[in-house]
Amino acid sequence: MKWLQSREQRELVEQIKASRVRLYRLAFAWCHDAVLADDLTQETLARGLARIEQLRESARLTSWLFAILNRCWIDHLRSLRPDVDDEMLTELPSDLPGPDSHAERQQTVNRVRTAIAKLPLGQRQVVTLVDLEDFSYAEVAEILAIPIGTVMSRLCRARVSLKELLTEVPATQRQLRSVK
Repeated sequence: MKWLQSREQRELVEQIKASRVRLYRLAFAWCHDAVLADDLTQETLARGLARIEQLRESARLTSWLFAILNRCWIDHLRSLRPDVDDEMLTELPSDLPGPDSHAERQQTVNRVRTAIAKLPLGQRQVVTLVDLEDFSYAEVAEILAIPIGTVMSRLCRARVSLKELLTEVPATQRQLRSVK
């Protein structure tokens, strides 16, 4: 850490620690498991703190941390299925539901979470980074190590799928038609 002065180094360490909430929120959006999301967040913070000297521009700290989170997520998926390659990881779907709640607002949140969980992994990652975390397309491309065109196409497909999933009428609200 020779390139960092001690004050600058302390500021970066504090910024890394302050990123925990955002990292956790995104990890949870990707895996829908609170314990796993916490583990991924902890691993990301540990790797970030251990490799802080690899950060070339302190202004890019946030996207650097999210790239580390993406790597931790991929490493976790690989540990589950060691024969899975990167191409297959972008297409793994998930249909795990979000947490249950009784409030109407929470039901809407749950519907959105459930719809996002049904997206293929690559689309889920892009839509959460762009729409939830407000990263630019270029930053998302860097975080996920994919071309910017891929980011745009995945985001477009994800938004179309989400619109279809969220405008479906739930089975409990469908009316039966009588046939004479």
